[in-house]
Amino acid sequence: MSARLKPRPVRIVPTRDRAAKAAALVLHSWWGLTASFTDYADRLAAAGITAGLSDLMEGQTPRTEAAARALRKAPRAEPMYRSLQRDLRDLREAAGTDSVAVIGFSMGAHWAVWLSQQPNNPIRHVVLYYGARGGDFSNSRASYLAHFAGDDPWVSASARRSMERALARAARPCTSCDYPGTGHWFAEPAQRGSFDAVAAERAFARTLDFLA
Repeated sequence: MSARLKPRPVRIVPTRDRAAKAAALVLHSWWGLTASFTDYADRLAAAGITAGLSDLMEGQTPRTEAAARALRKAPRAEPMYRSLQRDLRDLREAAGTDSVAVIGFSMGAHWAVWLSQQPNNPIRHVVLYYGARGGDFSNSRASYLAHFAGDDPWVSASARRSMERALARAARPCTSCDYPGTGHWFAEPAQRGSFDAVAAERAFARTLDFLA
């Protein structure tokens, strides 16, 4: 039997702005905690936002879809949702704030939505990159910003509509942005075949405006 993946503590990237109280938990895609996300967190910190980086793949960064699928399904010493709840708590304590934002990419976007739906999580802003998840948003207190690729077989139009309708029923604010000509992973530089620098920069700027 293979060893169970052990949870890793959240990695905190502090901002140099000592007066800043904003904080954001960054949830990576199934490619693991690559430079795409550590660099993203560094940019958040430079903008005055304390960033937390969850590592749900025990430091591993699969290079193929098959390896990513296998790693996502690998036995775990602690369920993902418990690791994420702890990461959220530890980030709040490190940043000295009672509320945080959550930014999720693909797989991480699904978890970002889930976290925001839990009644005891003080999440005020949720940013989704090429990810959609429906469900009950009645316990959410967050506003949502969703970045969607123009051509994305991983996120169906029906999944997107389902989420947007569920958010509307719960009266939660949601802004959806489309990036024509892009595909899934367009905001991750490590995915060279899919990365779109112009679209990624536009999405990041919109994210900062949203968090502000």
